Amino acid sequence: MDTVTNGHVDALRAALRGQLLQAGDAGYDGARAVWNAMIDRHPALIARCAGTADVRTALAYARDRGLPLAVRGGGHNIAGSALCNDGLVIDLSAMRSVHIDPRQRRAHVEGGATLHDFDHEAQAFGLATPLGINSTTGVAGLTLGGGFGWLSRTLGLTADNLLAADVVTADGQFLHASATEHRDLFWALRGGGGNFGVVTRFEFQLHPVGPHVTAGLIVFPAAQARAVLTKYRDFVDGMPDELTVWVVLRKAPPLPFLAQEVHGQDVLVLPVFSPVQSAAMQEAIDRIGRFGQPLGMHVGAMPYAAWQQAFDALLVPGARNYWKSHNFTQLSDSAIDTVIRHAGRLPTPQCEIFLGLLGAQASRPAPQDTAYPHRDALYVMNVHTRWDEPADDARCIAWARDFFNDAAPYATGSVYVNFLTDDESGRTADAYGANYPRLARIKQQYDPANLFRANQNICPAA
Repeated sequence: MDTVTNGHVDALRAALRGQLLQAGDAGYDGARAVWNAMIDRHPALIARCAGTADVRTALAYARDRGLPLAVRGGGHNIAGSALCNDGLVIDLSAMRSVHIDPRQRRAHVEGGATLHDFDHEAQAFGLATPLGINSTTGVAGLTLGGGFGWLSRTLGLTADNLLAADVVTADGQFLHASATEHRDLFWALRGGGGNFGVVTRFEFQLHPVGPHVTAGLIVFPAAQARAVLTKYRDFVDGMPDELTVWVVLRKAPPLPFLAQEVHGQDVLVLPVFSPVQSAAMQEAIDRIGRFGQPLGMHVGAMPYAAWQQAFDALLVPGARNYWKSHNFTQLSDSAIDTVIRHAGRLPTPQCEIFLGLLGAQASRPAPQDTAYPHRDALYVMNVHTRWDEPADDARCIAWARDFFNDAAPYATGSVYVNFLTDDESGRTADAYGANYPRLARIKQQYDPANLFRANQNICPAA
């Protein structure tokens, strides 16, 4: 590895349209802060790219000097893959353009855009594509890992709606990947993570959604959790594609429709969403409300963009976060009991267990159609451990791991790659299953030296 000399740095700075930051520079510490406060890395250089030319210049600088390289989109990844120590970060956060073509129903989105950026532009035309559940998430990382959220049962994964991508590869080529150009690379980008290059621009299919949708929360006391979850499990089998209902077990936040004495109590929350408003959908929601005796229920018409931001207050940057995740094809009685038991032992009021419901349109492609293979995953469980003080690290992480281990007998053994933490590199193969060998071959073709390794890494095939 070459040393980073002042002369070389000055030459790089002069070659960039964007900003180059080093330790000691104003803005450096802000630029190395990411969503998960457990990540504390110190890059030698942060290139805040203003466009594709900057990306190619910064990438060549790191590659030619053997520097560790990381790529930052939204900086939201739980494992902190946006940063590296003593290397160079290609920071795309200034590249946030979102261009909507309402006639063709296409979105052209730069690599630093967030879900909020995307939704803000697309909803001006009553359009959307399936994204995640927190508006500060980066579109790039979400998409490259597969991506799912409230619209996925109706419209598929984020990656299923990707039409094309502009990619800077390890050797500096600028490629347009689609179903007809560089098809292997396009296949790998739909779920294979940041292993294959820097995506500077995405093209998505858009769909008519909103501006108003049906959405809200139904909150039950924890004492009713088993009865509610059993009825929920049976209800899911006949649920229409246009309806999704997730499960969250946590301490009740201070929601205005809940009595004050409920705040801070253990509850089971069913977030309900549908892109349509109809009598049939209202009938289904009323039935869900009868799964138990709700402490509160607030479901109705609201702007789609507002629902996409509804959980932001629970996911603000700056807290310490640790996740463990499983996929389930079904919820057995034993699995339900395991969830309830550990939800009764939350180590901090910010912790939660959620079950994201997929199925329907998200399950219809074949596992080999995209790099994301888990089309049988009906429930994606995330143990979201969240706290503020480093002194609580061991206790909180132990709770997450204990639950993960106890739930493992009822899970598939597979995992959603975007939910893997920094200490779970051994599970990368589980994230790709039978698709891993093909991904390794594509990695060998486009990144044989494994320049893009600050991620849940796919090793190049021998």
